[in-house]
Amino acid sequence: MKKILLISFTLICFLSVFLTAAKTYNISESQVNAIANKYGSRAKARVEEWDSMIQTSKNEPLLNQIKNVNDFFNQLTYKTDIAHWKKKDYWATPFEFMGTGAGDCEDYAIGKYFSLIKLGIPEDKLRITYVIYKKANSRFEQAHMVLTYYHKTGAEPVILDNIDRRLQLASKRNDLKPVYSFNASGLWQAKTKGETRVGNNNLKSWKDLMTRF
Repeated sequence: MKKILLISFTLICFLSVFLTAAKTYNISESQVNAIANKYGSRAKARVEEWDSMIQTSKNEPLLNQIKNVNDFFNQLTYKTDIAHWKKKDYWATPFEFMGTGAGDCEDYAIGKYFSLIKLGIPEDKLRITYVIYKKANSRFEQAHMVLTYYHKTGAEPVILDNIDRRLQLASKRNDLKPVYSFNASGLWQAKTKGETRVGNNNLKSWKDLMTRF
């Protein structure tokens, strides 16, 4: 009798742990299983960590939400598209990024963008910004992407970056020169004294990205 009770108790504990681990809030169980099947158990753990971060961030102040998302994605490994995808330019979805555990600058910006939208931040306060990055103590410049958050229209944005991982106002980032920015609904060109909206977001890479969601 004691043996049966012990076995029953063990099974209940196992099922309790299993069900707790399988519970997700911002992604379906079928999606998690699909990611695990495609990318493996480490990818599943990363997505579950992301899900937990999103869920706990919902009750935190806005600045904490932005920092949590920025810190989470900055944990992932940087890898060029050529090395990672065998393509010159590939914009990964957040789940592709988390699934493979690596990506380049636009993948960080895209992952952060959609995660903050998931947290309820309006898209008109967020833009993925193409910049020219000047490496410190060097004449070397390279194309780069960051996410920018605008508290209100016309305000100086906060930069979410994977190179300099601190949240900083744009005026503190003299190493970045903005060229253009975009979100799901618009495209802006950087000007000497501000920005000019040039139309809808018809970027080919963005359209391709959206077909894979």
